[in-house]
Amino acid sequence: MNTLISTRVLGACALAAALLTAPLAIAAGSHDGGHSQGATGDHEASASIGRAGTNPTRTINITMGDNYYEPEALSIAHGETVRFVITNAGDFLHEFNINTAASHADHAPMMQMMVDMGMLEADKVNRAAMAASKGSGHDMSHDEPNSVLIEPGQTAEVVWTFDTKAELEFACNIPGHYASGMVGEFAIAH
Repeated sequence: MNTLISTRVLGACALAAALLTAPLAIAAGSHDGGHSQGATGDHEASASIGRAGTNPTRTINITMGDNYYEPEALSIAHGETVRFVITNAGDFLHEFNINTAASHADHAPMMQMMVDMGMLEADKVNRAAMAASKGSGHDMSHDEPNSVLIEPGQTAEVVWTFDTKAELEFACNIPGHYASGMVGEFAIAH
């Protein structure tokens, strides 16, 4: 078995273990602050990571496996609008989220709360549980323009304009996924 495959197999095992042993918690707070907003949760900071785009200049296809993205790094021109077509080829639910490393770290506890509340299952989004969160004062709709949850075998799109100087990455913030290797880098040429 080559090193890449064995690393991916070990990462998938770590991911499965993380999902199966995720601690139960009493839900509190909201899902706000983890996607299009900056690390502080402030809507003004959203411009620091770019913005939802229209009229993309190119399309980039991304495949997600159970602990990796292919490709793992992308070169983007400053001001470029890109249409990402993301396919989940793995066995687990995954996220494609464009943000800073600090915002991904800030967002992780919110994603854990979504798992704890039954909204995110190992291989699917529980839409009924997600919809019920709105009535409880917790809007966990996960419908920000820089992020998408994708079930196994499904494809989704994100169109994003990179008019920022921030160091951005694309990542999966489902508990255990980022740590197992589901993070990629953007090189933004200014």
